[in-house]
Amino acid sequence: MTDASNAAGPGPFIVAIDGPAGSGKSSISKAVARRLGYGFLDTGAAYRALAWHVLDRGDDTGDEGSVLSAAADFPFAQGLDPDDRTVQVGATDVTAAIREPRVSGAVSGVARVPAVRRQVNDAFRRIVAASDYPAVVVEGRDITTVVAPDAPVRILLTASPEVRAGRRAAELDAEDATAVAAALHRRDASDSAVVDFLTAAPGVEVVDSSDLDFDQTIDAVIAVIDRRAPGVQRGADHG
Repeated sequence: MTDASNAAGPGPFIVAIDGPAGSGKSSISKAVARRLGYGFLDTGAAYRALAWHVLDRGDDTGDEGSVLSAAADFPFAQGLDPDDRTVQVGATDVTAAIREPRVSGAVSGVARVPAVRRQVNDAFRRIVAASDYPAVVVEGRDITTVVAPDAPVRILLTASPEVRAGRRAAELDAEDATAVAAALHRRDASDSAVVDFLTAAPGVEVVDSSDLDFDQTIDAVIAVIDRRAPGVQRGADHG
């Protein structure tokens, strides 16, 4: 994922998608990649894996020194197949573990460290640059502004706080909706101290899914891709 050469240089075409917690950016991005035959990079998985790695070492994600030490020895591996979301740290499959509440609560601690973000962002660029896919959908936080600021297609996928909280509560149906809304608010507040993911940067197109269902949101994102990059190559439909 080279910086300024993404639009015209060698390597896969990039669709960069940002969005706040609960906006559906991961599930939508994966579905778009599957439908268009693109690769899919869930950048949040890397930060979750690093949080898991810090905790597995018995360290505190709130301690910057511990986070930097863990990041210096972080054998992270993640593929781009939208149908294979396996995440590994060394020989350990952490695909399920990184979604556990203890890890979710620790992610902001590692993501807020600027040196860690620079290191992980460099890893994202290398992963995408080495891809054989015609294009890669890269989703997460600060993708459109920092990781791939010159991507031909840059989208901010958002929804109202109430809708985001409702969707997240539906995913975690055992959780109290009020508690989920409070957790989303805390996550937004914590993450926004590092990167502004609620405001579209110049050249970034907003897709507000507040009044859209899942399929309509996929169609809206693909419409942006078709409009911003008409005629871009597509791969095999994984759907």
